[in-house]
Amino acid sequence: MSQRRAKHSVNRRDFVRQSSSAVALGMFLSNGIFRSANAEEFAKLAIEGGPRAVTVGAGSGKRWGEPELRQLQEMLNQSTLFYWGGPQTALLKRRFQEVCPVKYVQTCSSGTAALHIAVASAGIGLGDEVITSPITDIGTVIGVIYQQAVPVFADLGPATFNLDPEDVEKRITPRTRAIIAVHLMGNPCDMEALRQIADRHNLVLIEDCCQAWGAKYRGKPIGTIGDFACFSLQNSKHVTCGDGGVVGTNSDQFGPNIQRFGDKGYDRTRGLGLEVFATNYRMSEPQAAVAAAQLTRLEGIAEKRSRLGNLLTEIISGCPGIMPHQVHPEDRAVYWYYMFRLKLDELRCSRSQFVRALQAEGVPAIGGYIGKPLYAEPVFQKHAFFAGRWPVKEMGLTKMDYTQHHCPEAEAILTTCIRLPVTEFMEEEYIRQVGAAIRKVAKYYAA
Repeated sequence: MSQRRAKHSVNRRDFVRQSSSAVALGMFLSNGIFRSANAEEFAKLAIEGGPRAVTVGAGSGKRWGEPELRQLQEMLNQSTLFYWGGPQTALLKRRFQEVCPVKYVQTCSSGTAALHIAVASAGIGLGDEVITSPITDIGTVIGVIYQQAVPVFADLGPATFNLDPEDVEKRITPRTRAIIAVHLMGNPCDMEALRQIADRHNLVLIEDCCQAWGAKYRGKPIGTIGDFACFSLQNSKHVTCGDGGVVGTNSDQFGPNIQRFGDKGYDRTRGLGLEVFATNYRMSEPQAAVAAAQLTRLEGIAEKRSRLGNLLTEIISGCPGIMPHQVHPEDRAVYWYYMFRLKLDELRCSRSQFVRALQAEGVPAIGGYIGKPLYAEPVFQKHAFFAGRWPVKEMGLTKMDYTQHHCPEAEAILTTCIRLPVTEFMEEEYIRQVGAAIRKVAKYYAA
């Protein structure tokens, strides 16, 4: 063999190694995940001068248009804009029942109002305890507190971000009257387990579906397993009328109450006097018109978000330092946001470093959700709900002390979680690149 030939010869082992590398490189390029021809740049983060992993836009589109305009035009031909007897409210109720088949429906001014109506309609009052999630919007418990009842916060599943049924049962006392199951980020709670607990202890089960339009639990629409279904139509939700809500129930015991507790106590069906004390949570006909039109879009929105969120889970599963959003395979999560956690003991970075690296790759990542569990907020720590006071505690009707209240997993979730927007305007290619960016950053920082 000549010296020149020896210099350029490749043995079989080297040939296989180099061929495998070339194939892997070709796969990266063909998938559109990375665009550089320099293999060494694949591991170089964008924050350090490497190429961005996300090279396509997130997509955009109009959330409302002709259907809403047509419904508003119909509404302008009406002789009244009041909800009772209004055709837009009637249409919204019918379309809501197609999404969430319940017997009784009341429209209202917000998701917070829907939850308050449910709590009041269930007869929850002075000193009663209601178990719910510490990671949720304050609207989940506003109605509980205004009914002079006591929120009790139970811990969550590490990656479902929903109530841990075992911890819920541990927190039941003789004063417990209800459970509010929050389908956080559009991921259904373990409703079978919570329903069994509620039935075993004779508790009312309320579903906070405000972030979960179109979600399904084991194929059943969210809101149909609990005693009440409470939805929000606030601007950030899957469907909206700017602000609004809907509460529904199949219960003949509670159903007649929801109209009264949403309408200052008036029973407009039977024309009775004021038998209950309630606030004004009415929704107007213009809001109902927009919401009714929006519901025609819901299935497409829910299906698209579900598919994109599940795809992201598939891409980042098994990645070092990453705990994907856990959804039961028989459920449909609708991803108000996609939320995952970092296993910081497996990474050589903080959450803020990880987030900054993702943002440099073109991922609109957000560190955390709410700043702290609800019980850690100043108003809870000071028990200062009513002009700086809490009559229920002053009267000795509860021993709750939120300064001593802890949910370790919930606290850990808030220090390790990262949120990503998921919308119906995104395409699979964008989600694939977002997933590739997460894997790229995670592998770079892997311990």
